[in-house]
Amino acid sequence: MSVRVRFAPSPTGYLHVGGARTALYNYLFARGQGGTFILRIEDTDAARSTPESLAAIFDSMRWLGLTWDEGPEVGGDCGPYFQAQRRELYQQHAATLSAAGLAYPCYCTAEELEARRAAQVASGEPPGYDDRCRGLDAAARAQREAEGRKAALRFALPASGETGWNDVVRSQVTFRNELLDDFVLIRSDGLPTYNYACVIDDHTMAITHVIRGDDHISNTPRQLLLYQAFGWTPPIFAHVPMILGADGTRLSKRHGATSVGAYRDLGYLSETMVNFLAMLGWAYDGQRELFTLDELVQYFRLDRVGSNPAVFNTEKLEWMNGQHLRMLPEEDRVRRVAAHLSVRGYDVTSRGPDWFAALVRAIGDRLKTLEDAERYGAFALKTDLARDPDAWAEVREKPDVAPRLRALESRLAAETAWDLESLERVTRGVAAELGIKAGELIGATRVALTGRKASPGIFEVMWLLGRERTLERLQSAAREWEEARRASV
Repeated sequence: MSVRVRFAPSPTGYLHVGGARTALYNYLFARGQGGTFILRIEDTDAARSTPESLAAIFDSMRWLGLTWDEGPEVGGDCGPYFQAQRRELYQQHAATLSAAGLAYPCYCTAEELEARRAAQVASGEPPGYDDRCRGLDAAARAQREAEGRKAALRFALPASGETGWNDVVRSQVTFRNELLDDFVLIRSDGLPTYNYACVIDDHTMAITHVIRGDDHISNTPRQLLLYQAFGWTPPIFAHVPMILGADGTRLSKRHGATSVGAYRDLGYLSETMVNFLAMLGWAYDGQRELFTLDELVQYFRLDRVGSNPAVFNTEKLEWMNGQHLRMLPEEDRVRRVAAHLSVRGYDVTSRGPDWFAALVRAIGDRLKTLEDAERYGAFALKTDLARDPDAWAEVREKPDVAPRLRALESRLAAETAWDLESLERVTRGVAAELGIKAGELIGATRVALTGRKASPGIFEVMWLLGRERTLERLQSAAREWEEARRASV
């Protein structure tokens, strides 16, 4: 059997991390089996579908490296790959079901259905369609049509028996048919419902495996009954566990960023997101955690996906991103830092690659996301220095700060070389002449130059700032210290 899988997002928003994981699992399974990965767009919700959302989905998938073999912008033999362009196909198959007595028109209005549902809930009954239109004869249907009622098309489910399947992730799953209601296939506006269109599309696209979130489990018996009604062989189903936030509830915006694009903007690597999403429900050997996309293709197996919910741990994501950053060749790491800072609005053209390489080296292991380059390198990237109030308050309370900073500024101004060795020699020499520990001078200098108590190495800071800005900031800090002292007298 030639494996064919699909990812079918709705273009009503950005690509959620849950959807991205579903796409990734389908991609990995297809690539690992030498099969076909199809992208299909479920855009029948015209009111909510937007070109912007569609573009964001394409962009996020390509950023993750999840290229599709068939689908929009690629083509294929099973198109069109937009559901909105497949309405004639849905109508044709609906006519087949109607002719076989397996579907019937329903004239109930939305208001009537809601009133009955509310009454069922109030009386303690399970809410569902009451089959009111299932037994209408031709005269009764004609009467309702004469009243101007538009009909939806419902599927006539069997009244008894069970529908089940052997799920790759969840083993045997079974539903009693009497607990299911006659669901709508085609709405009164002519648009197909999810369960109906999904079955038509999966069959006509020869999908062999349906890999999706376990929130779709309740849809599966309805879809299997449709396969049975058409006399088609259903695909193999694998329902992967949902993703939870750290508090144990379903991942949502209240937990922070939830879209792939948001994590890219926060400075996470595509390699990290692929690696992290793969581990949300799947494990290789319980020990190894770092993988490339190619390695995941090699090792991924559906039968190693667990059924328990996976927790989206942001701290683990940040750790993993730091590991992937360190695995990059320095040239690539520097290039990505510069590209991220450029998107953030910083001028990267006036500084050469050597400067950015020095910035990345100075930040060192603090660089866990590309955004950390801005966080820890702001002192050198920005013209204006924003000092941490608490850090500056500590400096103001210390004695002789201004004379010490002025002494260092004077010696640095006279230094012809401006490299790490000369900057360290001058700084330690000034401390020795003043009779203080080098750490005392370096601590005040760090706040004067970076505005913070913690920063990259002070000599790297001086080199990155350059002679002019280093001297200016030392002078400015000395003046502010003197002014603060005079004001307190």
